[in-house]
Amino acid sequence: MTAAPTIEPLFVSLGCRLNGAEAETAKSYAAQAGLGNSMIINTCAVTAEAVRQSAQAVRKAKRDHPDRMVIVTGCAAQLEPERFRRIAGVDHVIGNAEKARPETFRFLAEAGTARDYVGDIGGVHSIALPDVPPDRARTRAHVAIQNGCDHRCTFCIIPFARGPSRSVPAGDVVRHIQTLVDQGTREVVLTGVDLTSYGSDLPGEMSLGRMVKHILKLVPDLPRLRLSSIDQVEADQHLLDCLAMEERLMPHLHLSMQAGDNLVLKRMKRRHSREDAIRFCQDARAVRPDVVFGADLIAGFPTETDDMFRYTLACIEAC
Repeated sequence: MTAAPTIEPLFVSLGCRLNGAEAETAKSYAAQAGLGNSMIINTCAVTAEAVRQSAQAVRKAKRDHPDRMVIVTGCAAQLEPERFRRIAGVDHVIGNAEKARPETFRFLAEAGTARDYVGDIGGVHSIALPDVPPDRARTRAHVAIQNGCDHRCTFCIIPFARGPSRSVPAGDVVRHIQTLVDQGTREVVLTGVDLTSYGSDLPGEMSLGRMVKHILKLVPDLPRLRLSSIDQVEADQHLLDCLAMEERLMPHLHLSMQAGDNLVLKRMKRRHSREDAIRFCQDARAVRPDVVFGADLIAGFPTETDDMFRYTLACIEAC
């Protein structure tokens, strides 16, 4: 007699790399809790269109998998749980903090569980890395060493969906990455909501640059280390030193620039000027000539004129 195939949780993740990494963890927790018949949709709220697409993805998931338990989580669910609760076929709506806890999924597996499990994300002040499943066999792994944001840029709702900035202790990060490498991971991507704020809530003088140094020194058999989006004004000399001296740190930096006109940046409540962005690119290129840059930019910000937009284009050229 042929054994019945094992049913595994499915997931759909919208938005950032961090969301993708968290969705994989939630899928693992759901499987451990016996929720093999679940469908997890990890929503995004970075724009109104992202929220609309998230709701659309929930409806499609239910149409495509009518027999599965539908669990909605992520930033849009954290901010607008009622909106997703009203969608026909949604079984549970859980918050961003709750999806990171294995006990959440054990709770959902119990009969008669409440539909909503969304807590106050503003009161969350710690973050932990999930256990690495055995035999991961992944060439590239995303490791979320930071979550949340303490800044209040005028265009951004994410701090209200992610809570305050919080960092994983350095020793935990090193142990986690060593475990991944031992299981065959060849490249680690450090991710976070505001990655360059890493360490500001930890004791001592920890920073992203210092953390990168620790990883490269203490995990010598890690072939490649990569960074996701960084805020260039928060990048320190330690990070530039790593870029200069360590070939295992990949020469690709994605910058959270948003604009290249100083008045627009001021109205966005950003913490850098166009001159800061240009200077950082020059400094990085001076120590690592092969470095490549990407950037997030917003066009059509309220009050932006054609001249302001041209300044942004000129800033891109200067960088």
